[in-house]
Amino acid sequence: MRGLTGAGPSARGSVQAVSTALVVLTALALFAAACATGGTGARDEGPAHADSVVGATVSPTPSPSDSYQRVNAVTLVKDDPKVSPAVKRDLKPCAADEYPVDVSYGSLTGSTVEDIVVNVLTCGDAVGVGAYVYRSEGGRYQNVFRAEESPVYAEIDRGDLTVTKQVYEKGDPVSSPSGENVITYTWTAGRFVEESAHHTDYGNAAGGVTSPVPEPTQAPDG
Repeated sequence: MRGLTGAGPSARGSVQAVSTALVVLTALALFAAACATGGTGARDEGPAHADSVVGATVSPTPSPSDSYQRVNAVTLVKDDPKVSPAVKRDLKPCAADEYPVDVSYGSLTGSTVEDIVVNVLTCGDAVGVGAYVYRSEGGRYQNVFRAEESPVYAEIDRGDLTVTKQVYEKGDPVSSPSGENVITYTWTAGRFVEESAHHTDYGNAAGGVTSPVPEPTQAPDG
């Protein structure tokens, strides 16, 4: 608007009217943009891999009526009689109060409260030494799945439990396994049963070999 400097009174009145109109339009545009964003900033809770270090804060905190109930995974594992003494003994902070525990919440067993998948890892190379699933029963979490054949890692995949076990040949370094076995379990009749399994050879250009689907069997230590 500097190009209108020096204009007569009528011009200045026009300039003022235009400037006022622009201010009003700008304010309305900002108000509309703020309304369009909507929401309160809350995010749906997903798998809590970012919650691997027990004690980290999660925002926002779900209300007691939600199916998600956050727990202290370290205490859960250490108080669990089904967890081996070796895993409990080695479950120590890697630094300060940061434990090598990876925790995920999700629906696996059809419970009204989301199930909890806990992976216990090593501090140095994050190798899985134990994988567990906890189900809420009568207000308490019960261990309904355990796998402690290291290296092992459990995840929630579209409502099923998938367990990955790295395969090492003689001479393989920890960072370079020769392949992996992936087993999928489904919650059936009050327990996890094996639904499918396949092996992937990392050195196979074809991308691995899929084994026949085995007959459903009960998961280990379910």
